[in-house]
Amino acid sequence: MRDPDLGMLAARVLFAFQRELFTALAAQGHPRLRPRHGAVLAYLDRDGTRATTLAARSGQHKQVIGTLVDELVDLGYVERRHDPGDRRAKLVVPTESGLDMLDKSAAVIATIDGRHADRVGVAAWDAFMSVFRTIADDQGQAPGPHVARPGG
Repeated sequence: MRDPDLGMLAARVLFAFQRELFTALAAQGHPRLRPRHGAVLAYLDRDGTRATTLAARSGQHKQVIGTLVDELVDLGYVERRHDPGDRRAKLVVPTESGLDMLDKSAAVIATIDGRHADRVGVAAWDAFMSVFRTIADDQGQAPGPHVARPGG
């Protein structure tokens, strides 16, 4: 078997990270959350965020974000409120349960990050995260698939 490429390694890390995070959250009182909810929750500001902003931050379509917000409203983690800056717009705002989950998520993520930093050394971890951010930013700017046009 060949060495795993960037996509394979990123997927392995993502799936293992999600499994650890959501297992810990379930044990801490949030058993109904699923990794797909991260497309909203990971990008949600504590004072609220527009759905269009969540879509842009997460790279998901607005319709996907809308469906996830609906699920999270039903689960009691967020609510929709009028944006005080623009009455036509709505904000997705975390509820008390949502804020509790955000705090617990931050603690779990800090534990995961700390474990990796301990394993490879703080300097190596900081360098890795810097490089990985650069790669993530660059990959996020990569053009989509090339679609051949007739005659060209």
